Amino acid sequence: MPFTEIYRTLGLSRNTVACWLYSSRSKINSDRDQRCPFCARPPRSIGHPADYAYLLGIYLGDGHLLTTGRVPVLKVACDLRYPGLIEEAGRAMLACGARTVGHQHRDGRDDVRSFWRHWPCLLPQHGPGKKHERLIRLVEWQSEVVDAFPGRFVRGLFHSDGCRTRNKIVRGGTTYLYPRYQFVNKSADIMQLCRESLDRLGVEWRMCRPTMLSVARRVDVAVLDQHVGPKY
Repeated sequence: MPFTEIYRTLGLSRNTVACWLYSSRSKINSDRDQRCPFCARPPRSIGHPADYAYLLGIYLGDGHLLTTGRVPVLKVACDLRYPGLIEEAGRAMLACGARTVGHQHRDGRDDVRSFWRHWPCLLPQHGPGKKHERLIRLVEWQSEVVDAFPGRFVRGLFHSDGCRTRNKIVRGGTTYLYPRYQFVNKSADIMQLCRESLDRLGVEWRMCRPTMLSVARRVDVAVLDQHVGPKY
């Protein structure tokens, strides 16, 4: 069979079949080393780790990495009511190495998207199915970035699956309003990552239910206001 017909029939990438047939894996890996800091051996540090921590947070919340096409595409679903958040998501993609960022409006949301062959390298948590139905674990270099920039990581998480609200309570006939943060996610692994980063920031949290975390103490809300703040 002709080479082209082989990889199309098998539904595999051209590079994979070329490796099998022509033993060219070493050349392909060498090319990848030049393109991606995380494919290199030894790995090179990412240029903007704080932006990566933020991007990882919003990806774990409202992001999706599609790898079935010729070039992987990262999509982050953002509410059209928050243009500042949309802009920040796009800036983070560019800061991590993507060359272009596009937008697709549908059903009241803006899908911020970027085509780049190295998104699978930077986001190894991608996979088939929903995130809460599969294991979510950070690799070593990701943990180092999140540990160094917990505020940026938490900002990404809350910008995707969190909110800053005003809670109302009535005591003795008097109504009190106070701000609080809530984070909702069905994945126990992602929820644990959120709790660990809040612990690093010295923020006290409590679980309202297995899928919802709340930060309500005034001093803790003040800390999150410095790192997260209301969506904008």
